[in-house]
Amino acid sequence: MRGQDRLDHALQMTAFHDDSDVDCGLLRGDPKAYTDFAQGFLAGMGGSQHLIGQMDLTVDAEAGTGSGEVYFFAWHRLTEEGEEVDLFMAGRYIDDYTYKNGKWAIQRRRELIDWARKDKASDGFMADMPLVHLSGRNGADFSQTLDWASGTSGR
Repeated sequence: MRGQDRLDHALQMTAFHDDSDVDCGLLRGDPKAYTDFAQGFLAGMGGSQHLIGQMDLTVDAEAGTGSGEVYFFAWHRLTEEGEEVDLFMAGRYIDDYTYKNGKWAIQRRRELIDWARKDKASDGFMADMPLVHLSGRNGADFSQTLDWASGTSGR
């Protein structure tokens, strides 16, 4: 999710084996098709954040297989008819994992949406707060630059 939110294609791809099957409902395909789709979709937004919640994982280390149900909560900043809105979604990832070529990764994933809502954005007041460090994307986030000297927020 860090790779997805920071629009870091290479990082997001490390979560999957090359021959994985990913089904998010809007698209089903291999990891490259999914990552291209997800990052293309998110790149047009003002921001996104995915939080991972409780997990129910089962791993058979001897067999090199596992499965899991992973809860998520996601926020997306959209612009609709000139107005900023926040799309909130919550759901679960149902995963199968395998250990291949020295790496544990997702082999199959299906995304399930439990609920979603849109609200008018209400955080505009933060833009005038000089001591707030705002996040960035496409390599401009502080967590990616670690530019301690500049004091800039990434935006």
